[in-house]
Amino acid sequence: MKNKLPFLLVSIVIFACSLNSNIWGAPVAPALASTETVLPTPTETLTPLPPATVTPTFTPTPAVIQRVLIVSFDGMRPDAIEKAPMENLLSLMRLGATSLTAQTIYPSTTLPAHSSMLVGVCVAKHHVIWNDYIPENGDARGTDLFDLAHAAGLRTVMIVGKEKLRQVTAPESTDVFKVFEYEDETAPEDAIADEASREIRNGFGLMFVHFPTGDLMGHEFDWMSSEQLAAYREGDAGLGQMMAALVESGLDGSTLIIVTSDHGGHNSTHGSRSPEDMTIPWVVAGAGVQAGQIHSPVYTMDTAATAAYVLGLPAPKEWDGVPVYEAFGLPSPARDQPVCK
Repeated sequence: MKNKLPFLLVSIVIFACSLNSNIWGAPVAPALASTETVLPTPTETLTPLPPATVTPTFTPTPAVIQRVLIVSFDGMRPDAIEKAPMENLLSLMRLGATSLTAQTIYPSTTLPAHSSMLVGVCVAKHHVIWNDYIPENGDARGTDLFDLAHAAGLRTVMIVGKEKLRQVTAPESTDVFKVFEYEDETAPEDAIADEASREIRNGFGLMFVHFPTGDLMGHEFDWMSSEQLAAYREGDAGLGQMMAALVESGLDGSTLIIVTSDHGGHNSTHGSRSPEDMTIPWVVAGAGVQAGQIHSPVYTMDTAATAAYVLGLPAPKEWDGVPVYEAFGLPSPARDQPVCK
């Protein structure tokens, strides 16, 4: 991946300029009462980011968003982004809207958390309480984001680094599902990025890309270890490669990107209710997004709701997630704290 970095950095600049020149607004949300709620603070905080060089103006007209790319870095705490550093993600953070205090669900483990992320509901509704690939348990319950997108005729793609993520959504809801797992001490980040870039060029409506190795290195060498941070840098290069593919394909101006994580971690584990395990980053960039820090509460279920919102898909009434309206310059809804009991 190293020999691709100069090209990727140039592509990031082009991508950023393209997004700033195509911020045409987002669909108007219903009037909602604003609220301010203090969420748990991560054990380590990032240095505040400088303001975006271009301040977009918001006009509440229909967005040009035609597709959504969701990227999940497994096990990534917010403080890992700057410490790695993850240069491509930092560029998106300066361009887009960011929360460094977003919250995942309990248990803060991979399969339950990704189920909440993409099904839009708490564990009590999707019923995924296991964290291994157990096909006989079936899929997460409920109508998920991929169900909605596929039913609407959008091309749906999932490229993941752990086979158990097959159980997040039914096979018939994904047009493409591919797994590249960590084998023989070889990280799959390059293969995942290569495959995702090919699928970008093939065209898509909804794509989910999962980089697994940061979590694996956390378990082996501890969270925030040099080995874990190196894995996140490798995944970040993959993010840059995907952004370059969007630019090359002329899809950058009509794509919304959400970058997040399933959970954090501490020492060599995760799964608890501790702030280190529960606090995750949440970054969104694309047309209609107002650059800056997100101050309203953000939960992992909001990923599905935000993607459905910009794609014009009808969110099921049972969803616990809501669109992150603040990212589009709109009022945020009042919410119970915490959302998932």
